[in-house]
Amino acid sequence: MRYPPLVSYADRDSYREHYERDYCSRPVRTFDGILVRFHKKRFWHAFFESERRGGPKTVFCAERASRIDWIGAALCDPDAELYVGWDSTKKRYDSGRRVAVVVEDYVVIIALTGEAKADFITAFIADSPQTIARIRSSPRWSRK
Repeated sequence: MRYPPLVSYADRDSYREHYERDYCSRPVRTFDGILVRFHKKRFWHAFFESERRGGPKTVFCAERASRIDWIGAALCDPDAELYVGWDSTKKRYDSGRRVAVVVEDYVVIIALTGEAKADFITAFIADSPQTIARIRSSPRWSRK
């Protein structure tokens, strides 16, 4: 599947407007029929990084934001690798979270909220071998 070109805006507010216009105004239906809703507050989680590991996300990341249109493409990609998500607070896998890995180790995470419904959680580039290896060692996700 071809992925959209990278997006380039002059400031983070333009990316936020793009996110709200293209995602928050209507859900995205995944290739397998899950309706994914997007909430405005998730913009900060998806497009900001922390200055230090485990710290608060306070730094806007233009590299993440440039792939804003890849979120919808990844959700619609039938060739995406799908894995069960990890619940860091409970320290166990959570079949209610789905992790999609697509081109260039781009990751999109959704949380199921009901029958064929989900909320967008975040998206990022798995930019270290350890991160992508950890994701790919997770159980494969399958719809029950």
